[in-house]
Amino acid sequence: MLLRDLLQDISCDILQGTIDKEVEGIAFDSRECAENWLFVAVRGFTVDGHDYIQKAVASGAAAIITEKAVDAGSSVTVLQVDDSRLALAYAASRFHGQPASKLNLIGITGTNGKTSTTYFLKSILEKANKTVGIIGTIGAMVGDKKLATRSTTPTTPESLHLQQMFADMAESKVDCCVMEVSSHALSLKRTAASAFKSGIFTNLTPDHLELHLTMEDYFEAKAMLFDLTTDYNIINIDDPYGKRLAERLSSRDAELVTYSIESQADVYATDIRYYAEHTEYVAHTPAGSVAIHVNLPGFIYVYNSLAAVACASCNGVPLDEIASGVRAVEQIKGRLEVVYQDPERKIVVDFAHTEDSLEKALATLRPFTKGRLILVFGVYAAPGRPGSPKREAMGGIAARFADFSIITSDNPKDQDPDAIIAEVAEAVEAAGGQYRSIVDRREAIEHAIAISEKDDVILIAGKGHETTQVIGKTEIPFNEAEIVNEIMSGR
Repeated sequence: MLLRDLLQDISCDILQGTIDKEVEGIAFDSRECAENWLFVAVRGFTVDGHDYIQKAVASGAAAIITEKAVDAGSSVTVLQVDDSRLALAYAASRFHGQPASKLNLIGITGTNGKTSTTYFLKSILEKANKTVGIIGTIGAMVGDKKLATRSTTPTTPESLHLQQMFADMAESKVDCCVMEVSSHALSLKRTAASAFKSGIFTNLTPDHLELHLTMEDYFEAKAMLFDLTTDYNIINIDDPYGKRLAERLSSRDAELVTYSIESQADVYATDIRYYAEHTEYVAHTPAGSVAIHVNLPGFIYVYNSLAAVACASCNGVPLDEIASGVRAVEQIKGRLEVVYQDPERKIVVDFAHTEDSLEKALATLRPFTKGRLILVFGVYAAPGRPGSPKREAMGGIAARFADFSIITSDNPKDQDPDAIIAEVAEAVEAAGGQYRSIVDRREAIEHAIAISEKDDVILIAGKGHETTQVIGKTEIPFNEAEIVNEIMSGR
């Protein structure tokens, strides 16, 4: 493709060279650059792509996009932009033929509930005979097939990889792509060149404040998704930030659709009945009402499935297919996943890693726990932030909602795991909770099982679907479902 064509949506100054040259690929990692490629120098949190321009040129880069004047050699075209991340997004979209426009692209944002909402919506749309792709925390898939990707980001891929995924989906004749959209992705312009037909807002609770610093900044980052939507904005107005967002979006061209279980809304739930293994309710939509059976317990899954019901209704899916699609989701990996159960005890794994999600997980299990509710949890290391109010908050939740807590490591990364645990333990103790600290996460799980008695429930929180643990700079295998079953099989 001509470099000139890649630049159609990008405002830039040509510092040297011509834009009438062929570009055969795009890279923002100099190690991936090749002959006749465009290299986009992106500033990261720890690495600056501008420092690797010479390596990209040595690998054959034909053109460079940069935020400052650089020496790249006389044969290389150098283009200066104000924001290279934004330029990368638009160049990648053009290179792959603007693939997002060929999909019914649905974005889901919020602190909690993105993954389960994605899976509910995928199941509903498949019942409506749509071919569905998903992109999110658990990975990228088309139908039941995992999509190959170079992305290493946990939720929303970098724009270059994201546009490649969209292109692969469009080539595979995917009808709908349902994706989780993180606040990081929005702030870092990963989705900038993507037109979403629908956007869903689930909720906002404290998280990622190492990046956003304040809840207000965090809210504004999430709200950026709805600058990219064209057809529907689907908002949980029981959440105070959702209510604010709905008011802001009321005058937008995209239709505002609200959902709730507590307030008057376009889509709402009544007759909610909670059970140990599932939840039932009646969903009311502009198209009529329908009984919904969710194979997951707790009100959080009423909200998450209701968001999917609202979006599916906007997309014209009949009510019976909506109900069938929700019911077809038997379990979501790492979301209140029962990984072991016998007449003596139940062991549950959940991704809860914020104070809000931990409280909701414990509150969901509490009414159906005849014995003790034993919690195994840690607090992950926030990048560049040795101490965190989150540790105090998580410790307080554990003390109030669990009968006994075992405080352990999550992903300590480069931080001292003993120091993290000590902060959490101090908060548990201050709140009057019973606990024990065990640094090794496997030993913590073993201890929880060893002290459990008849009718106890063990919740292992924080990692959920993840299958590795990061200690220092080393990523080690750590699949909690497998670990639990190994321990139980040896008893």
